Amino acid sequence: MQNKDLYKGIWVFAEQRDGRIQEVVLELVGKGRELADIKDEKVTALLLGKDVENLADELIYYGADTVVIVEDDKLAAYQTNAYTDALTQIITKHKPSILLFGATTIGRDLAPRLATRLKTGLSADCIDLEIDNDGVLVQTKPSFGGNIMVEIMCPYHRPQMATVRPKVLKTPEKDLTRKGEKITEKVEINPLNILTAVAERLKDKTAAERIEDAEVVVAGGRGMQTKENFDKLYELAEVLGGMVGATRPPVNEGWISEDRQIGQSGKTIAPKLYIACGISGAVQHTVGMENAEVVIAINKDPHAPIFNFADYGIVGDCQKIVPILIEKFKKVL
Repeated sequence: MQNKDLYKGIWVFAEQRDGRIQEVVLELVGKGRELADIKDEKVTALLLGKDVENLADELIYYGADTVVIVEDDKLAAYQTNAYTDALTQIITKHKPSILLFGATTIGRDLAPRLATRLKTGLSADCIDLEIDNDGVLVQTKPSFGGNIMVEIMCPYHRPQMATVRPKVLKTPEKDLTRKGEKITEKVEINPLNILTAVAERLKDKTAAERIEDAEVVVAGGRGMQTKENFDKLYELAEVLGGMVGATRPPVNEGWISEDRQIGQSGKTIAPKLYIACGISGAVQHTVGMENAEVVIAINKDPHAPIFNFADYGIVGDCQKIVPILIEKFKKVL
């Protein structure tokens, strides 16, 4: 039986790529700051890589009290076994009570392997985190196809681990006056455990066009009815300087690529403006867009659930309304 009293502090895996801290890390540091203040504990960011010490100040500015820095040539590029070995040694030594990862490609690969090594639980793809009256982490996530939200706790094992979707938490304000501690740690990584080698690194040519980064998103659902109708959304998005997204049915029909799907099994976004066209508003979709600042919904059904999320609602046929919006916006933009 673990002595849970030995485990203190909230730690965030500070995922970096090409020397750039991922946005979800800053979101997690901000949330960690909130939780740590409740527990009267500290927030620690765990930074792995090669030549990454210069990134530590940014993590402190966003809320970390301490940054643990682990630099090693074997950590220059992400490799599952090398990172798992390094994290296992650091976490075993420092014993954090809570350990958070972004639900990114790397986070989703690394966190479950580490949880297995540490013999603890892991909740994946969480959308919120809270502390209960007993000081236990409450991890909220969609379940059963997104039809319900469940709260998961890990009361008997430490650390309590979770991956959290990007864009579901707010990025805190950057405070250039914050001071923090930097700790450099050494790890022993067995080269025999590294079973893969990086032959070549190719940058994603569409990285600058990620729907998660768009300030304006025009999304279509089953109510667009045909690909020809759906394609009209691209013109509306172009006028507004935004991008086109979709629910699952248009993706399944091949009207749009899977990387533009929004929702539980797609991307989570938080644009300044979100226009939902022919989208009913099932929870499987709304969990991915509910943090949009302004939502405009267009649907023929006045009782469609999407209107519960809308700041402005238009009851009507998208095929008639979208062309009108295009012309109106062209005149004023």
